[in-house]
Amino acid sequence: MTTLTAGAGGVLIGNFRQGLASPAAPLISDPFRQIVLGKTGIKTTFLGLGTGFNGYNRSSAIIRAGNAKQMIRQSYEKGIRFFDCADSYGTNPYTAAALKGIPRENYTLGTKMWILPGGVPDNEKGSAPVLVDRFRRELETDYIDLVQLHCLTSPGWTTEHRQFMDDLENLKAKGIIRAHGVSVHSFEALEAAAESQWVDVIHVRINPFGEAMDKKDPSLVAGVIEKLHRSGKGVIGMKLIGGGNYNKSTEKIDEALKYVLSLGTVDMIIIGFENTGQIDDYIARIRKVQLT
Repeated sequence: MTTLTAGAGGVLIGNFRQGLASPAAPLISDPFRQIVLGKTGIKTTFLGLGTGFNGYNRSSAIIRAGNAKQMIRQSYEKGIRFFDCADSYGTNPYTAAALKGIPRENYTLGTKMWILPGGVPDNEKGSAPVLVDRFRRELETDYIDLVQLHCLTSPGWTTEHRQFMDDLENLKAKGIIRAHGVSVHSFEALEAAAESQWVDVIHVRINPFGEAMDKKDPSLVAGVIEKLHRSGKGVIGMKLIGGGNYNKSTEKIDEALKYVLSLGTVDMIIIGFENTGQIDDYIARIRKVQLT
């Protein structure tokens, strides 16, 4: 299997148009352009690395392949500056090892806490402060840029998990984390996130095929994403090619990139590369996308 997972996202088309002589000129995408995640002030690259392709039970494709540290380091050397981790992927310590020696301000760390049944051993779950302290030790960092609640599906998650949300808000006030948010896996949870003032940054599943998404009709998801973007939330696109289901189709990969970049409402994308050849391939593909 070649590619990938988590990833999809676009850029703010208006930002590209600034300074162009003609508004009708084609807009060329830069995978390493600096973006800002919503109102958080967090600046990073448009293209990020998702470390959790086929991730579950503290494992992921790059861990099982034995090349996690190498892939993360090489992603940095290629120009990627955002690293998307999670407790359930088991990639926090691998990321720390791969980025050792690099000044902390040179990269952005995101990780996610699993608060639902399963996912990670029950005796290793706990309150947000306990989990974030462990994540900081695993990532070997004083602060974490982004901590999210992972894989929520309930339409009532903003009420059901209020204690976690309040605790993360307190950690942000103390500077232990810079932003908080959620990744969702249902349309109802996505809509709840759009209504929540607490959400700083959200992972959204978006592609033009309706594959591995919260609705089969991409336009319905895109409508909620637009609402998220308008409200100032940082939007990270994932599942660019349907969780890897279209990873052997050159046409579909290009179609997905064109579609998501053209939305103009997704701040950045994360992709779960499995080898460095894929990184080079996607860098080239993103650079070929022209937006009119």
